[in-house]
Amino acid sequence: MKVRSLLASAGLFLVSMMLVVSCANPASQMSTQSSSAPSPSGTAITVRLGFSAWPGWFPWQVSQDAKLFEKNNLSVDLKWFDGYLESISTLTAGQIDANSQTLNDTISAVAGGADQVIVLVNDNSTGNDKIIVRDGINSIADLKGKKVAAEEGTVDHFLLLLGLKKAGLTPKDINFQPLETGKAAAAFVAGQVDAVGVFAPFTTQALKRPKSKELFSSKEFPGAIPDHLVFTRKFVEAHPDQVQAMVDTWFETQDYIKANAEKTIEIMAKRGGVSVAEYKDYANGTKIFTVEENLKAFQPGKDMSSLSFAAQEMSTFLTEVGLTKTKPNLSKIFDDRFVKAHAAKAKKV
Repeated sequence: MKVRSLLASAGLFLVSMMLVVSCANPASQMSTQSSSAPSPSGTAITVRLGFSAWPGWFPWQVSQDAKLFEKNNLSVDLKWFDGYLESISTLTAGQIDANSQTLNDTISAVAGGADQVIVLVNDNSTGNDKIIVRDGINSIADLKGKKVAAEEGTVDHFLLLLGLKKAGLTPKDINFQPLETGKAAAAFVAGQVDAVGVFAPFTTQALKRPKSKELFSSKEFPGAIPDHLVFTRKFVEAHPDQVQAMVDTWFETQDYIKANAEKTIEIMAKRGGVSVAEYKDYANGTKIFTVEENLKAFQPGKDMSSLSFAAQEMSTFLTEVGLTKTKPNLSKIFDDRFVKAHAAKAKKV
């Protein structure tokens, strides 16, 4: 499972706000040749969807293997990215139509000029993003002067900054080592750094270092790392029916997973490059959002459970730490009509 980033984001929530992510082969891509959905002009439309290593995104593999895309008359080219950052840049470049990515990364991309739309909340990280330390480090204060590795700009870098701020430290108080997530985990296991910020399943790899332990995780920062299905605005405006079918397929996939637990866990574990037992350990660290939780998240609010609130907090933070020069326009970043339409059809409103 490889890197869930935050593109430049360290973003949100005091220092703050997400992440979670966070496998396998080189940006290899898989295509699902399902029924082609015609566009208004009559030509076949294929949705190019990117995803990478993170438990909250592996259900897309189930969607493909169980032929649920076809069931919804969708043609989907499901593209696997070994590196999460590559999936972000590929969406920004318009080489795919949609991607599985964090709120932080989406805000960073929009701040950089991308026109992207969040149409669905996949999940929140509730412990699968961790800061793992060597023996002898027992508090965040103990990180002062230590070598700490993480992929720069990723959600785990962000999580690290959240923890430092909570403990009254700044980024200058540590010796930060910017390494790709897989390499960061390997460097930690090899004893080259004192601590590392990684997401599942790299957490499993990092914890193989003797006497290593979790110092803190995304569990301590609820709502700070939400993950989403994000489309280019161009695609949403041109093909809203396909976007709706993608959202419908996501929720149908969740129902399918519940009804076929053992079979689907095997599919997701294989995609993640981990054992079934290891994958089951990730269950409590990722909170998959229901239809009702999606509806609530899209509503205005005054805490991190509200996406609009979280986005404003994150945008402020990104600007304060210099990761973006100006606050992006967040007025059009969220589009809840597809979740609402699905809820209406499912009679959940």
